[in-house]
Amino acid sequence: MGLRERIAEDMKAAMRVRDTARLETIRMLRAAIQRREVDERVTLDDAAVLAVIERLMRQGQESIDQFEAAGRTDLLAKERASLAVFTAYLPEPMPPEELEALISAALADTKASSIKDMGKVVAQLKPQLQGRADMAQVSARIKERLT
Repeated sequence: MGLRERIAEDMKAAMRVRDTARLETIRMLRAAIQRREVDERVTLDDAAVLAVIERLMRQGQESIDQFEAAGRTDLLAKERASLAVFTAYLPEPMPPEELEALISAALADTKASSIKDMGKVVAQLKPQLQGRADMAQVSARIKERLT
């Protein structure tokens, strides 16, 4: 079962048990997926759906930071619950030692020697790490190795 089908099934299950918070979050996710499909005139595969989920999670984390700064605990709980729903669709996080091995292999494959080559390394790693690692942290590790 693909990720889109799993999301649809989870939406039906949330409707059956009348879990309105989960249902609202899943509907928001499905709307974001459909919006991107309409904009790009394609049917999204699992990797593209993961990209949508990651974007929504980044936005949610930014909202949490703003709500904490403003002292809005009522909105904090709702946003954290949404993040928990999104996290359920992400693949298992990559272990640090496996991530380091992939970075080393990508550096060797692209023959990267300076910070100018960072884009090639990130481009090679991104499909393998989609949803399994924070690309900002990966970029920082690559940058650290290239300097």
